[in-house]
Amino acid sequence: MRIVGLTGGIGMGKSTAAAAFRRSSIPVFDADLAVHRMQARGGRAVKAIEAAFPGTTVNGAVDRNALRQAVLGDRAALTRLEHILHPMVEAEERAFVGRARRVGKPAVVLDIPLLFETKGDERVDTVVVVSAPRAIQIHRVGLRRRMSKADIEAVIARQMPDKEKRRRADLVVNTGLSRAHTLRVLNRFIRTLRAP
Repeated sequence: MRIVGLTGGIGMGKSTAAAAFRRSSIPVFDADLAVHRMQARGGRAVKAIEAAFPGTTVNGAVDRNALRQAVLGDRAALTRLEHILHPMVEAEERAFVGRARRVGKPAVVLDIPLLFETKGDERVDTVVVVSAPRAIQIHRVGLRRRMSKADIEAVIARQMPDKEKRRRADLVVNTGLSRAHTLRVLNRFIRTLRAP
C-alpha cells in the first residue's frame, strides 16, 4: 500500500486535492479534522490545552480564537501546543493507515498541513504539494476565514516557505491556474496509485 503525504500552506488548495482523492475512493486522513475533534467538547486534547493555556476553553471545548491569540507570535507557546496535539494526531493517523491496510486499499492519503514541519514526510512514500501564488493564497484565506490580513500573514510566516515545500515534493500541483488543471494533474497521479 502506498502512503501519500498531501501538504501545502494555508489557502493553497489541499481541500480540493483531498476531495479528488476521496472521489476516487482513496481514503484520506485529515489531520486538521482530527485536531478539530480533539478540541471539540469532550475531545481528547481539551483538558491538556486548558492546563497549558488557562482560559482557552469554554464549556468543555477549546475556544479556537482564544487559543489562536494565546499562541500567535509566541514560538514557545506554539511549541507547547504542538507537543500536546502532534502525538495524538499521529496515533489517529497510525490507526487510520492500519485500517486501510487491513481492508486491502492500494493507497491512502495523509492530508497534513505541517507534513514537513512535523517530519511526517518520513512516514510517507510520496509527497504531493499543492501550491499557488501568494496573492491567490491570501485572497482564498480571506474569503473563507474571518482573519485580518496581518493574521493571515502571521500564519503563513509560521509555515515552511512554499518554495521549500515545492523543492522537497515528489509532485507539485499548481492550483493557481484553474480547477480543471488541478484536477487533471491529480487524476493523472491517482491513476498511478491504482496501477498494479
